[in-house]
Amino acid sequence: MSAPSSPSPAATPPASAARAPLTFDRGHTDDLMAFLAASPSPYHAVANVAERLEKAGFRQVAETDAWDGTSGGRFVLRGGAIVAWYVPEGAAPHMPFHIIGAHTDSPNLRIKPRPDSGAHGWRQVAVEIYGGPLMNSWLDRDLGLAGRLTLRDGSTVLVNVDRPLLRVPQLAIHLDRSVSTEGLKLDKQRHLQPVWGLGDEVLDGDLISFLEQEAGIEARSVAGWDLMVHPVEAPAYLGRDRELVAGPRMDNLLSVHAGAAALAAAATSGASLTHIPVLAAFDHEENGSQSDTGADGPLLGSVLERSVFARGGSYEDRARAFAGTVCLSSDTGHAVHPNYAERHDPTHHPRVNGGPILKVNVNNRYATDGSGRAVFAAACERANVPFQHFVSNNSMPCGTTIGPITAARHGIRTVDIGVAILSMHSARELCGADDPFLLANALTAFLEG
Repeated sequence: MSAPSSPSPAATPPASAARAPLTFDRGHTDDLMAFLAASPSPYHAVANVAERLEKAGFRQVAETDAWDGTSGGRFVLRGGAIVAWYVPEGAAPHMPFHIIGAHTDSPNLRIKPRPDSGAHGWRQVAVEIYGGPLMNSWLDRDLGLAGRLTLRDGSTVLVNVDRPLLRVPQLAIHLDRSVSTEGLKLDKQRHLQPVWGLGDEVLDGDLISFLEQEAGIEARSVAGWDLMVHPVEAPAYLGRDRELVAGPRMDNLLSVHAGAAALAAAATSGASLTHIPVLAAFDHEENGSQSDTGADGPLLGSVLERSVFARGGSYEDRARAFAGTVCLSSDTGHAVHPNYAERHDPTHHPRVNGGPILKVNVNNRYATDGSGRAVFAAACERANVPFQHFVSNNSMPCGTTIGPITAARHGIRTVDIGVAILSMHSARELCGADDPFLLANALTAFLEG
């Protein structure tokens, strides 16, 4: 595997780093690509994380059950979110947490409550825009359909039609010559409704009936659904030397995958842990995080508090634990774009395969401060991983993440990091083939530290 691009000297771990130089075998990136392909919705993503953690000895606990204070790995599933943690043997009630935060959702097209539509002999599916997708990237692309079906008894079933089923056809240039001079203009309501067949009659209930058959469940048993379309083209290596990876939903399943790998590694390493390692992968980051499964909801705080109390802790122990807690909010960021370099800060040009990025914004769009930088730098040093800095061009608005939300809601020190990518919010994004492995190693060192 090609070596990572050289980072700036200030970001390179010193020669005294605890670990030997990393050897790249692409095994982690191969596994990431399989994870992306198997996770077309947040519900599939958390199910896949849960399966991986179970293989590492974790067990699911229900929020409605009483929790015990014994050691070991546990996780809670709620919709498209998962919170998992590992309690070391003999952990005191006031032992602080080391948290990896990420999100499971990505911008896309989601199915409306009355999905069956059509016009002029075309059968279509009514969709709503979720988050802020690059809408043109969804045109003329073979799309599948996946998500969660809720049955009349309240149980849920995952469904994934992972084959060409839908398509959003673009208007031919002959019928819109202005696209060459004025650019493509898409109306979110009229121009993004995919086709999936032919027929003059709109059959109410047709799509859900089709999905019941696909999922192998009884007809007319579905009472509700949370469904979304996804591109069916598989993730792939790209470039002369295969040093790049193209694929869907890297924002932010790349971080979810790295976090799950790091948590499993920390739980099975045999290291003497001084913190309780945690993975918190939330839903709904792309539309503000304000939900019962979002970072602005009570899920993480409830899990952490119950862990303290299950080990016999008091409110004082809870306060002590939170005071010593640190969260690395891991989300993708912007690599310098070769065709739009002027959109980036002139002195901060993160490169792919240059290691994870540390995100900084003095207006608290990111939660990183100087002490947080020291935490991340120490983890990278222990892992012998280079890192880079990201800051927005002063003339451009800065995005945000779950970092500031986590810091403000729970009063815990939070650091915003991630992997630099291109084509963020496209149906198909682009990252360096080395960077996922580098991120996972830095996160593992953070959890073990």
